[in-house]
Amino acid sequence: MFAKTKSFLDDVKAELHRVTWPARKETISTTWVVVFIIILIAFYLGFCDFVLARVMKVFLS
Repeated sequence: MFAKTKSFLDDVKAELHRVTWPARKETISTTWVVVFIIILIAFYLGFCDFVLARVMKVFLS
């Protein structure tokens, strides 16, 4: 079992050396894009929730 685990971890280490990691600037810029999109989706879903709540209030009252 320990031999399999060591072999697996050696393979993982070898694969991580082959990975092309993004530059810091690229990572920061894509992070801001993701944050912006999340905020847009949150506002859209909040707006939809608000509208649907008002519509349901009209129908149920």
